[in-house]
Amino acid sequence: MKHLLQQVFRSPKFLVGFVIFSLLLLFVLIYPLFVPDNPLGIIGQGTFFEPGIYVNAYDVIGTDPRTLMLDNAAANRIASKLSPADRTAMQEYLVAVGVDEEDIELEDTEKLLDLWEAYYDPAARPAGFTAAQRRYYGRLTNNLFGILSLESVVIAAENPETGVMEQIDEVKQSDYVNVNKVANVRWLPLGTDNFGRDVLTQLVSATKTSLQIGLVAGSIATAIGLTLGLIAGYVGGWLDDIIMFITNLFTVIPGIVLLILISFSIGQENRGAVTVAVVIGITSWVWTARAVRAQVVSLRNRDHVNLSKLSGHSVAHIIVNDILPYIASYVIMALILQISSGILAEAGLSILGLGPKTTEVPTLGLMMNWALIYSAHVTNKWWAWVPVIVTIASISFSLNLMNTGLDQVFNPALRED
Repeated sequence: MKHLLQQVFRSPKFLVGFVIFSLLLLFVLIYPLFVPDNPLGIIGQGTFFEPGIYVNAYDVIGTDPRTLMLDNAAANRIASKLSPADRTAMQEYLVAVGVDEEDIELEDTEKLLDLWEAYYDPAARPAGFTAAQRRYYGRLTNNLFGILSLESVVIAAENPETGVMEQIDEVKQSDYVNVNKVANVRWLPLGTDNFGRDVLTQLVSATKTSLQIGLVAGSIATAIGLTLGLIAGYVGGWLDDIIMFITNLFTVIPGIVLLILISFSIGQENRGAVTVAVVIGITSWVWTARAVRAQVVSLRNRDHVNLSKLSGHSVAHIIVNDILPYIASYVIMALILQISSGILAEAGLSILGLGPKTTEVPTLGLMMNWALIYSAHVTNKWWAWVPVIVTIASISFSLNLMNTGLDQVFNPALRED
């Protein structure tokens, strides 16, 4: 056994797959210890907040400020306010008043502002510009140079005795606060989804649930396929004919069709994660049964099996002790592939709206379904769907890599040594 494990972990493909899968599993298990939030809990009043660090503005005001004189502070402030559409509009105006287009650099905020300050004239009437466009440029200029002004923002509150608004504080443009001293700071590395839920917390929980679905579905499919394959391959005769007839029947009917029909008939309210896993398992055993049967047929007339028959051992004893150990490695590889197939099958069902009910637990397929329904892929909200695809691909890739590595170890024809 020790020698076998050494051989397995010497396989580069198995080792890489094992490391990727282990890292995913460790992250799924450790992350909830530090962020024990409800994965379906709504934390944002809005949809698709972009990834970043979110600081409570109210608490920032009450934090002791420090003055930092940074030369690029104003430019950075304007750069964040100046949209690509605004930059393009400024370029159109500058070209209209005689500036060479090659001298205009849209991404260089400082140079763009210098040109604008030098050439913009609120009284000018460039040819082809409507009154609405001129008003737009006026508002844009006031906003830009209002940001550059050195005036402070006054914070006022109503005096309960006089009913008059009084200044209670002011925020200067040179005021900065240490983010570590702000009471409420939340890092959202993957932003929020269409419901305002933390995508990373949801992704971790969904990965855990999808792995559980894959494990349950894979175990059921492997158990059914192994049992039927062993019986059909060893017993043979009319029992083999019946089992193979059922197997061929399931082979002719596409598995996805059975999944869709069964899932639809169960109904949304009754489709929990375990239920979906069981449905996937009982529709995915066919190729395992056929492969195991083929292996058993080649083993049932071996000398050690015939010797066991002559010794008077029962059929069950022969199957368990004289045949099963010889195909154990193949069963392990089949289980790995079934787990991967189960995860992909759940994702496919959920994208079609036939996965687990949405109010119970998130899954990778459900996250893809939500992203598609709310057009995250169209509106470029990549954080709602790209991490899900990467996670599904990583799980599938690692499991298939492990399976390939095991095949190289257990299959003499593929061994490199």
